[in-house]
Amino acid sequence: QVQLVESGGGLVQAGGSLRLACIASGSIRKINAMGWYRQAPGKQRELVAGITSDTRINYADSVKGRFTISGDDAKNTVYLQMNSLKPEDTAVYFCNADITTLDLFGVITWGQGTQVTVSS
Repeated sequence: QVQLVESGGGLVQAGGSLRLACIASGSIRKINAMGWYRQAPGKQRELVAGITSDTRINYADSVKGRFTISGDDAKNTVYLQMNSLKPEDTAVYFCNADITTLDLFGVITWGQGTQVTVSS
């Protein structure tokens, strides 16, 4: 019923920037929260940044001051601006959303992931 599609990943040198975007579509009544997670090889998936419908924002300590999450309600889109990238930021980045659909509250949906690779 709800789909998330990420874009914007790629290969960048250390110190560079990338901007990820995630668009939600489907039977959406309200987006309660959206966020970005990442998973590096051999590691658990971790929260990078999240934003709620009332614009409360939180970041992982490892990205504070470098990454910025923002949302566009009209477009059902969340962005992650990543600056001063480091090799340890290399991971698959997943979009996540908590959505109230036409029928259900609190539907948790994941995107397919987008690869971010930072070379040293």
